[in-house]
Amino acid sequence: MQLARIVKVLCWVLLVIPLLTGCWDRLEIEERAVVLAIAIDEANPEAAEEENDVSHLRGEVPRSQKRMLRLTAQIAVPGRIPLGPAQGGGGSGEKPVWILDVVGHTVEDAIYNLQQEVADRLFLGHLRVIVVNERVARKGLQNMNDALRRNPEVRRAAWMVISKGEASEVVKLNPELERVPALYLLAVLDGAVKQGKMPNAFLGAFWSALTSKGQEAYLPYVEISKKRSILLSGLAYFRGDKLVGTTTPLEIGHFMAMKGINPGGYSALSDVPGQPGAVLFVSSDRTAKIDVNIKNGLPQVKAKVHIEGDLAEKSNAQFDLKDPKTITNIEKAMGTKAGKAFEELIHKTQKQGSDILGIGEIVRGKHSAYWNKSIQTKGKWQETYKEIPVKVDVTISIRRVGMKAQ
Repeated sequence: MQLARIVKVLCWVLLVIPLLTGCWDRLEIEERAVVLAIAIDEANPEAAEEENDVSHLRGEVPRSQKRMLRLTAQIAVPGRIPLGPAQGGGGSGEKPVWILDVVGHTVEDAIYNLQQEVADRLFLGHLRVIVVNERVARKGLQNMNDALRRNPEVRRAAWMVISKGEASEVVKLNPELERVPALYLLAVLDGAVKQGKMPNAFLGAFWSALTSKGQEAYLPYVEISKKRSILLSGLAYFRGDKLVGTTTPLEIGHFMAMKGINPGGYSALSDVPGQPGAVLFVSSDRTAKIDVNIKNGLPQVKAKVHIEGDLAEKSNAQFDLKDPKTITNIEKAMGTKAGKAFEELIHKTQKQGSDILGIGEIVRGKHSAYWNKSIQTKGKWQETYKEIPVKVDVTISIRRVGMKAQ
């Protein structure tokens, strides 16, 4: 009996010992080079002279990888990152980040070249923003997506954005409200989502759309405004992994309305039927429903969108907003105008075969027999999407007109 008890205790000890090994493979945070943001631009072929023999011998590069990329990394400097509002804005004047740029034939090749210049191990677990130059995106992001998706440190909650100009200038921007450029860009994107000015198009959602058969991907499209701030210029929409077009800022609101994404964060200036003035309508809530029917072997799409909001301003007119007829006329006029604008956005994406609304996924879900017989592949749907008729009906409800002091 005593022997059995001893054996039992020894078995428990042997089971527990592996759990007590602690941090045998730990890596102190001070021994890591924490990358907060990276930017990817095209580089001239002459930039190959800057490259050292790190991942390949000079001149021995596969033909398919002859192009050069320039990767700019924003690395946190230990002890200089502000931890609270008391250290924000001013501070000691020391730069909280270290910005390095290297060249490479692929993204991973450039990262290996970067590691050769940094003493500590590069750590991408805190990578928050990836900025890609528009020219690079138009040639395709397959290589970049492959490198980032294979890296277990890269979070799916990070942001990837497309820049109108040089991506490196975005990560080098020195904003007034934030000492760390990457955190400023992150605040711009997160704030836009909360205010209803941008869908939550984080990296994981982008990759999910890329693998979807009936939907194309989209990313925020940004540019530097007056060399001091970041402007959300629209959405960059893709066909496969290649950028094929961009929208205007207001068309972000059109897209979000057709997707039923809340809150409503955009405004519209509209004429008043029969009156010389105009009003400014600010949306607050949206609901949307997309119906698809198969007719003559082709999907027929009808979208119904309802937008609620308030009147924020009346300009150059003396008409009475207390009159229900006036409000009704404004609602009808704005609904007709919005419906045409929404259809124009869809037609723009149809020309490129980029179904960012996910109409193909609705067809797959509700008309699977038609999909399996006539579509089957993403490439086939990209061509079919160009031909389908789409009708958008928009209704507007003005909830409040506000009051003014007499």
